[in-house]
Amino acid sequence: MLNRRELLAAGAATAAGAIAPNALAQSFPSRPIKIVVPFPPGGTADIQARLLSQHMTQTLGQPVVIENKPGGGTIIGSAFVAKSPPDGHTLLLMSNSFVINAKLHTNMPYDGIKAFEPVACLTNSPQLIAVNAASPYRTFKEWVDAAKAKPNTISYATVGPATTQHIAGEMLQRAAGIRLIYTPFTGGAPAVQAVLAGHVDTVLANVSEMSSFLEAGKMRALAATTAQRLESLKQVPTVIESGYPGYEAAAWFGLVAPAGTPRDAIAKLAQATAAALADAEIKKKLIAVGLELYSMGPSQFGAHIADQFAKYSKVIDEAGIKA
Repeated sequence: MLNRRELLAAGAATAAGAIAPNALAQSFPSRPIKIVVPFPPGGTADIQARLLSQHMTQTLGQPVVIENKPGGGTIIGSAFVAKSPPDGHTLLLMSNSFVINAKLHTNMPYDGIKAFEPVACLTNSPQLIAVNAASPYRTFKEWVDAAKAKPNTISYATVGPATTQHIAGEMLQRAAGIRLIYTPFTGGAPAVQAVLAGHVDTVLANVSEMSSFLEAGKMRALAATTAQRLESLKQVPTVIESGYPGYEAAAWFGLVAPAGTPRDAIAKLAQATAAALADAEIKKKLIAVGLELYSMGPSQFGAHIADQFAKYSKVIDEAGIKA
C-alpha cells in the first residue's frame, strides 16, 4: 500500500500529465507560421493568402508569412509542406490541383492527399460559360440544343489539359449529353481573348478573367458553374437551374497542414482562419478580385476534399485525361 508521501507524488504526476496537453495547446504557435503558396506571386491564391495572413497574425500572436514556391503544377510547394515538421507552423494554400495531382501522378514525392491534414476551406473562384456578344446563342439552353444537334461542332476554350477548367468542361459534356471541341490555352486570359476575337465559340473561365468584357457588353454569360447564382451576376442562371442537377465546378482554395499535426494546433489555425474570413474588409477585398467565401472547418473541409477527389477521379478516368 502506498504511504502518504507516495500518494502525494503520484497525484502530482497525474496532475502534471493532465496539464501538459493544455500547456502545449497554449504554447502554439511558438514561432512564425509560414503559408506556402505553390503559385507565382500576384495571382488569386497569393492575393488571398496575403490578405488572410495580416488578420491571422493579430489573432495568433505570431507573424504569419507567405512564401511562394511555384512549379511542377503545384507539386514543388506541396512536397515542401508535406515534408515539413507536423507542428502547425507550416501550411499549404492549395486548390483543385491538389486532388487532380493526387489522381494523375503516381510518383509524387509525397503520399497525395494522405500527406496532409485539412485546416480550412477559404474561397472559391466562380466559373462562367460565356460567348462573344455577337454569338447566335442567347441562352444556355440554345447553346446546349445546338451542341446536341451537331456534336463536335461547337468549340470551347479553357486552360490546358488536366486543369480545373478542363475537367469542368468534361463534366459539363457528360452532364448535358453533348460533345464539344476542346481548345486548350496557356491561361484563362488567352482563352477569353480567343472568344473575343471569334476564333473559338465558347469559353469556360474564371469570372474575374471576363468580368470587364461582360460589363462592356463584349461578352454574354450563359451560365455559372456554381451551386447558387453569383451575387455580382444575379441575372445569370446556374447550370443546375438550367436542368442539370448536381453539376458544380468551381475552383476552390483551402489550407492544409502536414499529416500528424496536433488537433489543438489545427483547431487554433481553423479558428484564426474563420475569424479572418469573417472580417468585413477582407470579405470586400476578396470579392473585388473575383472570389466568393467558401468557409469550412477541418472536418467539413476533409469531407469536401474526399468528395472532390472522387468526382475528379471519375471524370479523369472516363475522359482518359493524362498528366
